[in-house]
Amino acid sequence: MEKEFAQQFEALLEKYSELLVGEATEATKEKVKAWAMYSHIAKSMPALINHWSSLYPEARTEMKQIINEIKELNEQHRKSSQK
Repeated sequence: MEKEFAQQFEALLEKYSELLVGEATEATKEKVKAWAMYSHIAKSMPALINHWSSLYPEARTEMKQIINEIKELNEQHRKSSQK
């Protein structure tokens, strides 16, 4: 990847994280990135997700925790934005 593109894509991810959950820390951006990629794969190739989940049940559990955390952060952010 070109350095300029990588920086521009990082800016997109940062803004998406801010809009989605209200923050863009490195840890949050990594979770949002994992959540977005997992969600896309689950929709486009569900059999792959099933296979991966059976191979790596611990990772599946961690992914569920990330999904729930993103969902909770999003709900909190939306509530605080409505005030």
